[in-house]
Amino acid sequence: MHDPEVVVATLVAAFDDDPLTSWLFPDAEARRAALPHVFGPAVAASIAAEELAVAGDGSAVAVWLPPADHDAEIGGDRELPASFLPHLERLEIFNRLVLARHPRGRMHLYLPFLGVLPGRRGAGLGSALLADRLARADAEGVPAYLEASSPRSRPLYERHGFRDLGEPVVLPGGPPVWPMWRDPKTNDEEN
Repeated sequence: MHDPEVVVATLVAAFDDDPLTSWLFPDAEARRAALPHVFGPAVAASIAAEELAVAGDGSAVAVWLPPADHDAEIGGDRELPASFLPHLERLEIFNRLVLARHPRGRMHLYLPFLGVLPGRRGAGLGSALLADRLARADAEGVPAYLEASSPRSRPLYERHGFRDLGEPVVLPGGPPVWPMWRDPKTNDEEN
């Protein structure tokens, strides 16, 4: 069993320099205080669904949510900590724009977060986590969805079969976010 606090700490460190989290929480200290509240509920849901994947002695984490029509899960009404109040406008803008693009009406696997510690990037850990879960998704005939939050992560997802789902989401004064979809591969496509 994975320790949620350790998993969240890995994600906080992995996303500290991410363009999206830097836009959401411009102050580095506020970002580090707020991100555990961003990642915690998704990590808990992933652990409960037995979908959380960890590699490299905890240096890389993939937070998967099981195949579902994720309408009910992604909006989530939960009480936000006071540290979010100065950032609430940006969080609401992000949620509104990204949720409007999230696929609806079709069961799919959802990857809200894939993070690798900065010192371990480029070692293949993220790729290994993707390959493992996507192989099972292919065997189950299940598509997958994610939002790439950086130009660095987008090519990784493309190498694993994800394609842009329309134009990127454009945040006012912020970075682009790329909704990406992956249909399951069939045996014919693998050969």
